[in-house]
Amino acid sequence: MAKEKIPVTAATRQLKQAKVEFTPHLYNYEDRGGTTVSARELKVDEHSVIKTLIMQDEKNQPLIVLMHGDLEVSTKELARVLGVKSVTPCPPEIALKHSGYQVGGTSPFGSRKAMPVYMEETISSLTRIYINGGKRGFLIGINPQDAVTLLQPTMVTVGIKKS
Repeated sequence: MAKEKIPVTAATRQLKQAKVEFTPHLYNYEDRGGTTVSARELKVDEHSVIKTLIMQDEKNQPLIVLMHGDLEVSTKELARVLGVKSVTPCPPEIALKHSGYQVGGTSPFGSRKAMPVYMEETISSLTRIYINGGKRGFLIGINPQDAVTLLQPTMVTVGIKKS
């Protein structure tokens, strides 16, 4: 790929301000390609590509869930862990309102609105994760411990194999 300009996003600004080291990774974004495409394009294991999901409970309270790319979130289990009736993905236009990011380019860093963050526990044991940098086709490589320090997530075990 030709030398492309690294995007400046709310996510990269927050990481730079917090002095968190990260590596930028641009790739050809494919609509509805998800982590399968980004993992293939970056030549990394899909398990280390982390999805940032904007969800909401039955009272429409938003929350961020960080999940391995090769797993899905058990919303039933997440609701049970959170002590709420239900958890559902936010519609794209609502997710954009909360996060300030388009679906496919959602980062947990620099979101428009402060939201509680829930991270699949096993993410923190990886040596490096690839997570959205705030733009479609742009992931950042980061030490998961830096993400934990910055985001202060609640650790959960709600991942299930993709169906």
